[in-house]
Amino acid sequence: MIVVANAGPLIALAEVGHFDLLKSLYGQIHIPPAVREEVVVSQEMRPGAKEVAVAGWIKVKAVRDLTAVQILRERLDRGESEAIVLAIELKAELLLIDEARGRRIAEARGLNKTGTLGTLILAKKRGLVSSVTPLLDELLARGFRLHEDLYQAVRTLAGET
Repeated sequence: MIVVANAGPLIALAEVGHFDLLKSLYGQIHIPPAVREEVVVSQEMRPGAKEVAVAGWIKVKAVRDLTAVQILRERLDRGESEAIVLAIELKAELLLIDEARGRRIAEARGLNKTGTLGTLILAKKRGLVSSVTPLLDELLARGFRLHEDLYQAVRTLAGET
């Protein structure tokens, strides 16, 4: 399975100590240079920086269509733009992205997407985590934006209500 990731899920899962779920669930992950820079270079002390820097299963791959990236840059940041274009170029089966605008644009381009929350639900269904509720609570405590309705929906999908 070809999976491309934006920075959000990498950082969020590292923040709650479950970065390893990415490898367990998806195997190899591709990221564009802008995502690596956002996670590793520009914020060396940020959760995920060390994990991404040393993860041999995360491959940095440059995007070819810089014009497509520039067009997306009108509405998205560089990392999101490059991640979407890379997912298209690699014909990725999945794009990991959290930001609502980026998710809408990815969907409009025919990409399958999930994010931090979908990854946690899948991890619960596969028995890799015993409960998502404490992880959701920790994400919220660390500033992850999550509407109450979505919080409850995730708990329901994970069989925790």
